[in-house]
Amino acid sequence: MHKHRNTLHHGDCLPFLESLPEGSIDALITDPPYGSGGLHLSARQQPVKSKYQQSNTKRQYPLFDGDARDQRAHLRWSVMWLAECARTLKPGAPICVFSDWRQLPLTTDAIQAAGFTWRGVAVWDKTERGRPAMGRFRAQAEYVVWGSKGPMQTSRRADALPGVYRIAGRQADKHHLTGKPTELMRAIVRICPPGGIVLDPFAGSGTTLVAAQLESRDWLGCEASAEYVGIARERIAAAERLSAHPA
Repeated sequence: MHKHRNTLHHGDCLPFLESLPEGSIDALITDPPYGSGGLHLSARQQPVKSKYQQSNTKRQYPLFDGDARDQRAHLRWSVMWLAECARTLKPGAPICVFSDWRQLPLTTDAIQAAGFTWRGVAVWDKTERGRPAMGRFRAQAEYVVWGSKGPMQTSRRADALPGVYRIAGRQADKHHLTGKPTELMRAIVRICPPGGIVLDPFAGSGTTLVAAQLESRDWLGCEASAEYVGIARERIAAAERLSAHPA
């Protein structure tokens, strides 16, 4: 039994990852800070609220740190935490790392530099609710860069997953400035075999951990923001009650 199983840690992800035993995790599924929000460094260094919150959104979300690195720093940092994840994962374990279009090339480089085998990119189609701009394509998609720790057996007890997920976000289901829909994360955690441990070192409001709980996977998370840790723990507790007494 993994001593950290079903635990959300509050703190920086690197010391947390360093504390985990080697070869003990079944899947990495995470949505790290993108360090994005613009074409140039000056745009990336804007406050996260101005980068990610639409002007017509009335709800206020807690802010978060770590989203203003330049490209070189972001790549270096990404390789650091991904390399620690590689150490903790079992051979053949899958990884799924979210990215936007700006950081997509960097993310594919980072997972390979950390020692993973890059296997493809899945698409989250956010539907036509994505921000429109006349004469331009909508900002309608984000991406899941996925791969594995070395060879990946097709005989694993896991589903065949779609390459595109068309799922609209709902305000009632959004608890973080850059939060993903619970429905989306429930679908993605199925790449982990039932009963396996899903690792998310950037837990945010806990959606990946909630999804794992609801899909009968164990989970392990880390989050630097105390406010988001509180939100995540409340949501996880609700998911635990629901999974214990399904409708």
